[in-house]
Amino acid sequence: MNYLLVFVGGGLGAGARYWLQGAVYRLSGPGFPYGTFVVNVLGSLAIGVLITAFEERFAVDPGIRIFLIVGILGGCTTFSSFSYETLALLREGSIGTGLLNVASTVVTCLGATWLGMILGELI
Repeated sequence: MNYLLVFVGGGLGAGARYWLQGAVYRLSGPGFPYGTFVVNVLGSLAIGVLITAFEERFAVDPGIRIFLIVGILGGCTTFSSFSYETLALLREGSIGTGLLNVASTVVTCLGATWLGMILGELI
């Protein structure tokens, strides 16, 4: 059942990302990836609100949590998960691990994208 919740939520989240990015790009024009920026910021805000509310204020069925956080927000932006996990490490006092997560994720993902672009040109 959890896979179905993630599947449906992920589809809704991806659709929301596509719509919101398009709306922002129509308003802002080219030059800076404002659409992606806005989606990542709003997704990060939403995961912060939801996880904190679910852990500290409201008892929520695990299925709802999976649908909203893993499904919808995961489909909309994985940057929200990255942001939350990094801040959780920092709040727990794992400063080095949190900073390592930021540096290694950014550098490795940029490197992987660069390598993918090179491989894509060879195909």
